Amino acid sequence: MASQAAKLSGLARKLVNDKLIDKDGAEDAALQAADNDLPLVSYLVQSDLISASAIANSAAQEFGTPLIDLEAVDPEAIPSQIISERLIRTHHAIPLYHRGNRLFVAVSDPTNRQALADIQFQTGISTEEVLVEEDKLSAFINRVLESEEDTSFADFGDEDIDLDLESINVDGAEEEDTEALVADDTPVVRFINKMLLDAIRMGSSDLHFEPFEKSYRVRFRTDGVLHEVASPPNNLAPRIAARIKVMSQMDISERRIPQDGRIKLKVSKSKAIDFRVNTLPVLFGEKIVLRILDPGQAKVGVDALGYEDDQKALYLEALNKPQGMFVVTGPTGSGKTVSLYTGLQILNTPELNISTAEDPVEINLDGINQCPVNAKVGLDFSKALRSFLRQDPDIIMVGEIRDLETAEISIKAAQTGHMVMSTLHTNSAPETITRLRNMGVPAFNLATSLNLIIAQRLARRLCSCKEKLNIPASALLEKGFSQEDVDQGLEIYGPKGCDKCTAGYKGRVGIFEVVKITPPISKIIMEDGNSLEIAKECKEQGFNTIFESALIKVKAGLTSLDEVDRVTSGH
Repeated sequence: MASQAAKLSGLARKLVNDKLIDKDGAEDAALQAADNDLPLVSYLVQSDLISASAIANSAAQEFGTPLIDLEAVDPEAIPSQIISERLIRTHHAIPLYHRGNRLFVAVSDPTNRQALADIQFQTGISTEEVLVEEDKLSAFINRVLESEEDTSFADFGDEDIDLDLESINVDGAEEEDTEALVADDTPVVRFINKMLLDAIRMGSSDLHFEPFEKSYRVRFRTDGVLHEVASPPNNLAPRIAARIKVMSQMDISERRIPQDGRIKLKVSKSKAIDFRVNTLPVLFGEKIVLRILDPGQAKVGVDALGYEDDQKALYLEALNKPQGMFVVTGPTGSGKTVSLYTGLQILNTPELNISTAEDPVEINLDGINQCPVNAKVGLDFSKALRSFLRQDPDIIMVGEIRDLETAEISIKAAQTGHMVMSTLHTNSAPETITRLRNMGVPAFNLATSLNLIIAQRLARRLCSCKEKLNIPASALLEKGFSQEDVDQGLEIYGPKGCDKCTAGYKGRVGIFEVVKITPPISKIIMEDGNSLEIAKECKEQGFNTIFESALIKVKAGLTSLDEVDRVTSGH
């Protein structure tokens, strides 16, 4: 029984010390409560072992938590709708009132810190506990949840929503305040605000609002993988689309063509998050995707990106060259923008004139002249580049090379004393050269202007709960590991899963192929060699492919083989 006694909570020990229950009874109650998946206080009261008032008075004395009488609280005045019924019932706790930037939550067990943490996570509001009697809390929760008008989206109809779009005063150029968002009582508005805040707290990169014939789906992309988070009724699709379009300063009456917009959300006094918004007409409404643009991503530093030491040296060497072209390639969402912005942050000094042409400008950087291209008025990448060259530039960043005209101007700038940085959508560094040749760029221009090509992916990072896998040596050799790796006792880890991660992963790590354009590679380009010939020379020069770089991350225990296969196609 001694080992069981050690498991008693602080409240249980207090009850024993106050002689409200003996030690053996407290230990048995703790075991029975755990077996029945009940809080200890609930079990004690339901079993008539101790009265609710005696527990409340003892707990208030021990922990200094204010004790209030729930009978004096008006159930209709409490802000219970800002958290889910599931959370209220799971933690046996309910918010009583919202004062300033604090939410006061009623609990019968002051040691239930997880309830406060989960409620704060869902609402984004600092929580503070108040103590109430267990029997009154149970009755109060049932009365509130059963008698209040159900505001879950599953039961909403059009008549329940009074969303006067004319009365919403949202300026996309100004910052939305988190507290104001939570306080708004319109159901659709509350729902959208909650989705934005939840996505930020979960570290998601994108939000997808998708209407279908008989359903509506909201998904978040977290650590590169989409997962469904909500399913409001599809009759709310027009209201949800209208609200998001108003927030991002779009034309709410135009539903036939795609639109782009932006939302700035203030999450603290010193930090704001931008959302890049795009709408697309689909069969049953408008699909809306919001990309979260966190300015802090550009300030993480080159060491946090995930380059190996030799790759980092090549990256910094290319940045320090006074002229030439620096290209980052990879699919959408592979971290190309962060790689470029990290480089711009390193180069951003008062001695250099840096200009960027972007579609759109994703992250605002002080000291850098950022030009958003606007196809509607004829300002495309090529026109922006021509203008840059008349403004005495040192460094030019082109958001993406999409056509021959942009490519030619970029290369000419790189050949005439400017550093040019840009992105492309290809799968590897050798394929980047082939893509530019197919656009019509002469081989001589490529060979004399390119300095560095970086191909990259983002793989999910294993959480600290990772577990060691027992993989046969033959399978490891087949996968690409060397005999030396296997002989040295290579340890491979896989995802396990805990309450701090998502399916065993938490965050992402960059995987890179960094290729310096050396004289032998330039010669192959000049001879119009294909991507296979260039890849062979890259291997001889010692440049790792993306897959080889990924295996290094696996050996370091940073990611799993399954994740490597997912992001690199296993080759």
